[in-house]
Amino acid sequence: MKNGLLFLLMFAFATSWAQNDKDAEKLLEAVINKTTSYSNFKANMAITMVNTEMNIDEKKSGVIYVKGDAYRIEMEGQTIISDGKTLWTYLPDSEEVMVSDVEESDESISPTRILTKYNEDYKARFDPDSKYKNASLKAIILKATDGKNFDKISVTVNADKLSLESFSMYDKDGNVFTYQIISLEPNLDLPANTFVFDVKDYPGVEVVDMR
Repeated sequence: MKNGLLFLLMFAFATSWAQNDKDAEKLLEAVINKTTSYSNFKANMAITMVNTEMNIDEKKSGVIYVKGDAYRIEMEGQTIISDGKTLWTYLPDSEEVMVSDVEESDESISPTRILTKYNEDYKARFDPDSKYKNASLKAIILKATDGKNFDKISVTVNADKLSLESFSMYDKDGNVFTYQIISLEPNLDLPANTFVFDVKDYPGVEVVDMR
């Protein structure tokens, strides 16, 4: 009788956990569908990079523009631009730009690329340890299935607004990169050169081609 009761409890827990995973995937999919429905968007962000073992705690602010797989990130000390195929990292203080290819397998910083590929590379579940005063906020853990640069991604979404609030990426070296979205503006009339780096617009810039 005790063994039978134990089995039922274990079965109920497993069923509940599976449902929890399914609900997390369903919510995240709804957020992704809304985000990718925009022709483009601009987001103001607070960015942190933490590594407790190396005593690193860096904070920056920045702006990201996203259109499909293309993105542009402007933050203190650098501008990162990608048209989905080429990646430009511009360092204004040293007046140089590093150019490289964007690989298909690359886990890009673009939230669109991260989130739209999660169902191929990560398993989603709600984080039971994260509680917020705002009941609409839900934390979802994406655990890497195998061989990814990031072991885990933590995503916070607003279940009522179906909006992405923040995401944190945990890599194998103990680094945690967190991007908190302060405000988001969709469907903007962006200049044609938003997602490309034209050296003619930066007189005297040194090009370091790493391709």
